[in-house]
Amino acid sequence: MKREDLRNVAIIAHVDHGKTTLVDEMLKQGGIYRENQATEDRVMDSNAIEKERGITILAKNTAVHYKDIKINIIDTPGHADFGGEVERILKMVNGVILLVDAAEGPMPQTRFVLKKALEMNHRVIVVVNKIDKPDARLDEVGDEVLELLMELDATDEQLDSPMLWCSGRAGTAAYSPFDEGKDLTPLFDTILDYIPAPEGEIEAPLQLLVSSIDYNDYVGRIGIGRIERGVIRQNQEAVICNYHNPDQKKRTKIVSISQIDGLRRVPVTEAKMGDIICFSGAESISIGDTITAVDCVEPLEFVKVSEPTMEMTFSVNDSPFAGKEGKFVTSRQLRDRLYRELLKDVSLRVSDGETTDSFKVAGRGEMHLSILVENMRREGYELTVSTPRVLFKEIDCMTCEPVERVEIDVPNDYCGPVMEKLGARKGELLNMNPTAGGVRTRLEYLMPTRCLFGYRSEFMTDTRGEGILNSTFETYEPYKGEIVRRFTGSLVASEAGESTSYGVFNAQDRGVMFISNQCPVYEGMIVGENPKLEDIAVNVCKEKHLTAVRSKGADEALRLVPAKIMTLEEAIEFIADDELIEVTPKSIRLRKRILSTDARYKLAGRIKKEAGK
Repeated sequence: MKREDLRNVAIIAHVDHGKTTLVDEMLKQGGIYRENQATEDRVMDSNAIEKERGITILAKNTAVHYKDIKINIIDTPGHADFGGEVERILKMVNGVILLVDAAEGPMPQTRFVLKKALEMNHRVIVVVNKIDKPDARLDEVGDEVLELLMELDATDEQLDSPMLWCSGRAGTAAYSPFDEGKDLTPLFDTILDYIPAPEGEIEAPLQLLVSSIDYNDYVGRIGIGRIERGVIRQNQEAVICNYHNPDQKKRTKIVSISQIDGLRRVPVTEAKMGDIICFSGAESISIGDTITAVDCVEPLEFVKVSEPTMEMTFSVNDSPFAGKEGKFVTSRQLRDRLYRELLKDVSLRVSDGETTDSFKVAGRGEMHLSILVENMRREGYELTVSTPRVLFKEIDCMTCEPVERVEIDVPNDYCGPVMEKLGARKGELLNMNPTAGGVRTRLEYLMPTRCLFGYRSEFMTDTRGEGILNSTFETYEPYKGEIVRRFTGSLVASEAGESTSYGVFNAQDRGVMFISNQCPVYEGMIVGENPKLEDIAVNVCKEKHLTAVRSKGADEALRLVPAKIMTLEEAIEFIADDELIEVTPKSIRLRKRILSTDARYKLAGRIKKEAGK
């Protein structure tokens, strides 16, 4: 049986190609708001970090009604680091809307999400978005999308996918790049005509695949998924099972059911095949589990999510300032929080570290892990994190490392420095094409993931902030040898206390300072960056000695250079292997693993002596 009154569709695209803005307009034109209702931009980005950074981290569900047909829309993340979200969400839909920026064209994440959709045989509606941009390349972008479809071995039907031309901000869509759209009616009509209606047996026993997990303090875990067959009812007895663990079966009771309508969850007493629902009561539910009828336990196969490629060590904060700013500071609290994150994030891996106070946390990329750290510090956690390291694999008796496909768009004047730096970082140039009328150049590289650590901030400096760099995981290749990751050293505080303007003034000649005066510091804390590849101990707490004759304005003549305040991502890129980041709700501090200046110098001398033997 087909549910002609329903369509399930996901919006997929590269980061910042306008998914969330388009969903805003679909909600407005789908009758979700009253005519005079005040609305906010990017309403689907409900998380505080999402609003601040302008990115989508978690997939969100919404629904609109058009011609008496309910359209369930899922807004997915665009960053490669949150690819685990995209992979499992595609299991809930029957088709996808592929959004492509009219100026940038297909980018690395466009390739990644489109490949996943094609593998599942989903129908694709191509939407060229932002056609009102001054540098839009309407003719070329359509051809580039077709080339990408052919490159990814799309079927004949997928190659004939409908293509629309849209401005998400203006809320218009058209069938041709030369037509002027009035509203999103062409998009809604194409969804109804081209995206297949859910198909299955309503009379058959219940089968529901859990694709996402939410959490509520009042009802506990909330499962989110699509009903593949049958009907689910409130207070129904059911069984939780898993395709990969067929022996593990657990009886449960569905306490409450709700469906998404607009931005609200509407409680219902029952739902049937094709509906995307949220349900509570199954406390031990996990992503990939199947909810089935008691008398017919048949688990559904769950899409295998890509393995993590990067790992960091999270440990209890043991600095002299430990416990002063955080609410949760013990290893038990840290462990509980990390393992709770596993319930929602299918791409994350957590294991015990080398000590009882540390944990190894593996994820899909620097941003994936930094978002977790940022969420934890906002919740009141205090911890230290190490430099990221890639996860190697043994393939055919060879040590292999993850390799990224890197796409770079830079003004022609900065091409030389960028290519020189990428060459030194073992980048392999694949393509080089002029764009934007010959003013900019697009470079495509394959390079090891570890060689990208610390490069993004350097890249923005080299291109005066005009360059665009995007990367996505490509494959595993044999280890490509050692590389110097960082070409600068650290200025390390040699005394504990409060920094003085005199001490900072004397230290700033050595490099870029990370602190200003009247800042609490401890021995071993990193207070600046040395342009040379060596660490220097500095005393930023030094005070000016009193003299018998002292002019009134002597201290006022000290001109301090404004300190460079590190964000969490910049700190992760900056630190070396012997350094840590101390993260608290109020501060982000950099420090040495060994805080004692004498102990560090003795260790360095011993290593140098052993190396000379």
